[in-house]
Amino acid sequence: MAMQGEKVINGTFGEVWLDGEYIAEVKGLQAKVSIEKEDIPVAGKYATDSKFMGYKGTGTLRMYKTNSRMIAKLSELIKAGTITRFQIISQVKDPSTAGAERIIIKDASFDDMTLIDWELRKNGELECPFTFTDWETTDLMSSNQN
Repeated sequence: MAMQGEKVINGTFGEVWLDGEYIAEVKGLQAKVSIEKEDIPVAGKYATDSKFMGYKGTGTLRMYKTNSRMIAKLSELIKAGTITRFQIISQVKDPSTAGAERIIIKDASFDDMTLIDWELRKNGELECPFTFTDWETTDLMSSNQN
């Protein structure tokens, strides 16, 4: 059966919680796991295979600038020389689809903190890049849903 366009998940219905606190000003969230491999030459072939050596999780939380949330969460930690880990929960549940996706990033560590970034006649936005090593999928969309 062919894919139906109406079943494509829409980010309009995405939600984010940071350490249990709902982030109403969220604009987007991306988290990726990069697979680290080492090249393995194969004897008797011109081919090079690869061996799994680990992974690295990276992501970016994008928000509209409506408050000083991230400065409040990170400023004193950075000055004290400590970096805390945060839990990020992402949920996307589009009413026109039959499924939902809920993923928990268990140990996000933010890479930077924006103190000032504004421009005349431009809406304020923040990009908060992070790394992580652990996640959990609590809800996944099924490929069997019509």
